[in-house]
Amino acid sequence: MESIQSTIEKMEREIALVAFREDRVSNLPGAQPSELVWRRLASASLDKKRAAQRRIVTLDRLEGATFRFDILRTKILRTLRQKNWTSIAITSPTPGCGKTLLALNLAFSFANLKECRTALVDLDLRRPQVGNVLGIEKPSSMEGFLKGDNSIEEVFLRYGENLAVGANACVVPYAAELLQSSEAATAIKNLKDKLRPNVLIFDLPPMLVNDDVLAFLPNVDCVILVAAAESSTFNEVDICERSLSQQTDVLGVVLNKCHFSPEEFGY
Repeated sequence: MESIQSTIEKMEREIALVAFREDRVSNLPGAQPSELVWRRLASASLDKKRAAQRRIVTLDRLEGATFRFDILRTKILRTLRQKNWTSIAITSPTPGCGKTLLALNLAFSFANLKECRTALVDLDLRRPQVGNVLGIEKPSSMEGFLKGDNSIEEVFLRYGENLAVGANACVVPYAAELLQSSEAATAIKNLKDKLRPNVLIFDLPPMLVNDDVLAFLPNVDCVILVAAAESSTFNEVDICERSLSQQTDVLGVVLNKCHFSPEEFGY
């Protein structure tokens, strides 16, 4: 009995010591509360073979396609800094254009910049794909996070030191209603305030299948539209661009699934 009591007292002292240390860190001059939040995020490992099979190419420099994402990353980051923006929505006209692929490759490309903290949030609530692509076994509920029921630490995983990913496990039937709710706006503001990411990427649903994107746009600074070669039509892209530009800034259109890629410069 004494041994059990002794063990409990030791655990209580260790917990109190950890809490004391964290409190001291948070009260140091210049200390950022976001540091503590990032440290509390569960660390996740990435299966590089699985990632490569799903075309996540920005983890290293072995793929020729990497530099295209890096160029896009640098252009985006320059605009964000000039405008003092942080949040980007990524959408497409219709399903199957590769918006989630773009969001993930951009996120890992940004993560290669050691001084740039990036967060990726899966808000395609009707067809969540981020967790599946990354091989997350038990993603949390993004609906619970947006309603304020789940904390940042419960939902987000940390890859490396500077990338946080919020995947989603459950389909949300009334997604548009949730995305434009005051609860969701509060949750996103709380995410920005506590994590303080330099870049915040939202993987949103396709535009022309529901009103989810229009419902959420007031929460972002800008948007990227992903079109698929030989699939998306000029009319679809035009409709989406005009609709998006009425509510936010459109950074541009990314053409995905293009098979023509001349290697003019020998790289």
